[in-house]
Amino acid sequence: MEILGSIRVSIWAVAVVCLAVWGWRFLNWIWLRPKKLERCLRKQGFAGNPYRLLTGDMKDIATMREQAISSPMNFSHDIAPRVIPSINHTIHKYGKNSFMWVGPYPRVHIMDPDQLKAALSLMHDIQKPTINPLARLLFDGLTTHEGPKWVKHRKIMNPAFHFKHLKDMVPAVCESCTEMIRKWEEVVSEEGFYELDVMPHLENLAADVISRTAFGSSYEEGKMIFIRLKELTNLVVQSISTVYISGWRFVPTKSNTRMKKISKELNTLLLDVINKRQRAMMASEAMPTDLLSILLQSNLKKIREQGNNDVGMSIEDIVEECKIFYLAGQETTAMLLVWTMVLLSSYTKWQDRAREEVLQVFGNNKPDFDGLNSLKIVTMILNEVLRLYPPAALLTRLVQNETKLEKLSLPTGVTLSFPIVLIHRDKKIWGDDANEFNPDRFAEGVSKATQNQAGFFPFGWGPRICIGQNFAIIEAKIALSMILQHFSFELSSSYTHAPTSHLTIRPQHGVHIMVRKL
Repeated sequence: MEILGSIRVSIWAVAVVCLAVWGWRFLNWIWLRPKKLERCLRKQGFAGNPYRLLTGDMKDIATMREQAISSPMNFSHDIAPRVIPSINHTIHKYGKNSFMWVGPYPRVHIMDPDQLKAALSLMHDIQKPTINPLARLLFDGLTTHEGPKWVKHRKIMNPAFHFKHLKDMVPAVCESCTEMIRKWEEVVSEEGFYELDVMPHLENLAADVISRTAFGSSYEEGKMIFIRLKELTNLVVQSISTVYISGWRFVPTKSNTRMKKISKELNTLLLDVINKRQRAMMASEAMPTDLLSILLQSNLKKIREQGNNDVGMSIEDIVEECKIFYLAGQETTAMLLVWTMVLLSSYTKWQDRAREEVLQVFGNNKPDFDGLNSLKIVTMILNEVLRLYPPAALLTRLVQNETKLEKLSLPTGVTLSFPIVLIHRDKKIWGDDANEFNPDRFAEGVSKATQNQAGFFPFGWGPRICIGQNFAIIEAKIALSMILQHFSFELSSSYTHAPTSHLTIRPQHGVHIMVRKL
């Protein structure tokens, strides 16, 4: 009996200790640690709302977003109040040295180009923030990896995005564009303008391009993958808009169950694509030209050189990278083309100048790789579109180790926010016309436009700059050139200007444009 009593006492003691430890950690998470970080930030001159238990500024963030997207805006390029309303409000209220609370985590806004450049170069001390575990169903590849795993994946994937391989993909991009233009010509009359919502067309174009160039198939073959990705994206965006509670992903809610089901279906579809490409590579002696084949070849080469499977990517890793190929490759270029159509529909003089240049370089022929490099005006236009409507509204990083950025001392646990749409409109960098569409600012290149500052970073900055940026620009140049060769266009009276942030900056209500065949 005494032994049983001792065991019971021991069990109770262990339980009490565990409960005390858990309680302390919970208290530290929801109150002690946030207040400590807040004091540290305020001592350095940062300003923001006082910390509110657990939720922080999340209720305000949600309310401001709902208000911002409830109605369209006047046609203006000052989109920050609509795209990042809470960040815009905080910076206007407290200044550039400000912070806000995303749950119990302080998010410091970095607006200084020198601090931005330094922070995005410190890969060890300042890293990508740990994402919501549910978001890993969508993003669990190069965009989220850190340390040795990121280095390994980047090295293996780099060959697929080398210019010599991008050059080989030009005919496939032209083929996709030709199909879209043929569909437009079937509905657009030569006698007048035809109203067209170009957004779904350009999304399908970008999807077809990424299917052909990345996977050697067509949009129709990859249609189920895109449908699943779109649904999963919408569910993930909803899930990450609230504070994540540890273990929540295991709760069998309707949303969680659906996300996991779609993810499983996606993995099956992508694994089938990968196996198909592997069989095609084994059956042919020809050099592969699609991104997936080049990636598989690069991965196999790495393993054979080292004689160790661990130095390569696993099949699970390749599946996850394929998700990002499909999603980022389609979404980024589609939105770049969408906003370019909006702006050239509004500023028809620039449309005319771009068309004149395209006809001078290519005539009525399909674009070629060498000619794309000669498109100075088109390049200026695309850079200005990326400045005003970058793919992402902001970048975020997490301070892993206490770090100094010039005079700032950033404690471990602080999140850094780099609001791209605000920095791209900073009048100290861009001048008094920062909110205006003026491609001439890029006439002498990006460095002259930004006075050699890190004020232009639509695809990120530093070692982690987007691996697919050259691919996106080449695709956009080809598509825009071929559209200009065949059509003129202007904004429809039914167009509503309503940019919103949904992974990327995109029009909330489509893009209705009046298109005329040339």
